[in-house]
Amino acid sequence: MMLFFSHFFFGFLFSFVGSITPSMLNMTALKISLEKGKRAVNKYAFGVSLIVIPQVYIAVILTKYIAENPKILETLEKAGIVIFILLSYYFYKESKKSKIKVEGINTKNENSFLTGITLSTLNMFAIPFFSGTVITLDAFKLYNFNVVPLISFIFGSVIGTFFILFLYGKFAKIIQSKTGKLTKDINIILSILTALVAVFTLIKLFI
Repeated sequence: MMLFFSHFFFGFLFSFVGSITPSMLNMTALKISLEKGKRAVNKYAFGVSLIVIPQVYIAVILTKYIAENPKILETLEKAGIVIFILLSYYFYKESKKSKIKVEGINTKNENSFLTGITLSTLNMFAIPFFSGTVITLDAFKLYNFNVVPLISFIFGSVIGTFFILFLYGKFAKIIQSKTGKLTKDINIILSILTALVAVFTLIKLFI
């Protein structure tokens, strides 16, 4: 039972945090909410979240193969340190920007559910992100590759993704009016978090 809840928590946490910074998916949620209302954005969020299921499954299967090959895992952990350092720098640079763009695809005449499915399918960062998440958790002995934890992790990831898009839709007008400060604060937090992950991973390699 503890494995179920812990993996649900990790799935929810990482998918939520990973989607919190302004991106194509949540900016589209904001646009749909402003143009078509909260019901439409919920359909959009459901469409996005539905595609998360195969994305997480593929990511976990790939990571399991990697985990069974220690040399590959060690190499990826070292690469992960560099990636997290670069991400930390990226988020720090992004925090200096005053505005975020909400322009993108035209959502007024589109089916919100199909828009969610399409954009989520086109999101090339999802599988590498979830794979990196599982690799990090596994490196700290916090991930189990059995069926029940996998289902729990997928479920948590789906709920986390849906929830952040739901919040973007629910508070669209507030977010739109405060995008400068919001983006700066979020990106500074993410910069610190990714830097800490890089430091902890580096320490682990020498322990």
